Amino acid sequence: MNYDDLDLATLAIRSGYTQTPEMENSEAIFPTSSFAYESAEQAAARFSGEELGNVYSRFTNPTVRTFEHRLAALEGAESCVATSSGMSAILALCMGMLEAGDHIVASRSIFGTTFVMFENILKKFGLTTSFVDLTNLSEWESAIQENTKLFFMETPANPMTEVGDIRAISELAHKHGIEVAVDNCFCTPILQRPLELGADYVVHSATKYLDGQGRCLGGAVLGKKETVGEKVYGFLRTAGVSMGPFNAWVFLKGLETLEIRMKAHCENAMAMANWLVAQPNVKAVHYPGLESHPQHELAKTQQSGFGGIVSFEIEGGREEAFKLINSTQLLSITANLGDTKTIITHPASTTHSRVPAERRDAIGVTEGLIRLSVGLESVKDIQNDLAKGL
Repeated sequence: MNYDDLDLATLAIRSGYTQTPEMENSEAIFPTSSFAYESAEQAAARFSGEELGNVYSRFTNPTVRTFEHRLAALEGAESCVATSSGMSAILALCMGMLEAGDHIVASRSIFGTTFVMFENILKKFGLTTSFVDLTNLSEWESAIQENTKLFFMETPANPMTEVGDIRAISELAHKHGIEVAVDNCFCTPILQRPLELGADYVVHSATKYLDGQGRCLGGAVLGKKETVGEKVYGFLRTAGVSMGPFNAWVFLKGLETLEIRMKAHCENAMAMANWLVAQPNVKAVHYPGLESHPQHELAKTQQSGFGGIVSFEIEGGREEAFKLINSTQLLSITANLGDTKTIITHPASTTHSRVPAERRDAIGVTEGLIRLSVGLESVKDIQNDLAKGL
């Protein structure tokens, strides 16, 4: 079937799957580690790559492949490689396309563990990283070195919801022969398609909105076939940062409702942001849908919705933030995001706790900052639960 003319909602349900001879209507799970061959010759041809087909579930599994094809259709990518987690997706991208001695420019406002990977882990393998202001194009340009090979950004950024100009940053990078990767976790392809804006790669933590119910870990790298489909895939085949078939099946079920969930998350988050602005004990609210947000107009041009993440600041630092969080009864106190359940998080002591304090302060992750991943409950009930602490 030709999927080119289908809308995203249809692609999320129908693309990437061929029924087995059993003619099942729901995608099958293939929980097998290996596959049998018709002959020794076929086995040799499969392992050498002369014949396409299943080889070993570390790098070829029909359920995982369906997830990869479906997500690629949603992002408009030539190729997708599914991984065991969002962090392993970033690792696979860097290990697949970079070499010792290469240089990365990354935005300062990224997930805390991503910062640790760039600053500590990749450095051991001869990769260096310079961190810049996501929204300052001149800083990106000034950070370029002769050995710079990759620009990496999250937009909207975690947890301050800063928005980077994907098109402008990509044009700058390509002028210098540099490739661009965008973490599209907050928006998903329903709200933002970075490849259409000029990016070369997209990474996902499928654990978040792609699943939508906090059930499984997974990640993905998307982009051109010659890099993602060969180099990143080659790293996964050898290193084994693989997605399992059951997790892939769960993500497939999540994709089926992705569009309607993302629209509902956006609607609830907008209502929560406006409500928080009106609360006397709230110093500031960070949400791209607010006209007061510094990149509100940019978000309107490159996103079709503003997402489900709202961060806000209160007076009194960690002590008051903890009091507010502990006063809630309905909300989930955890560090995940993207669930149907509303999640409340103190980034400075959890997701960004391994980022040095001075760097946290520089990107606005203060002790009084609280992040909400706004779920799909009644907005009134979420507000009432927060109101007690406020």
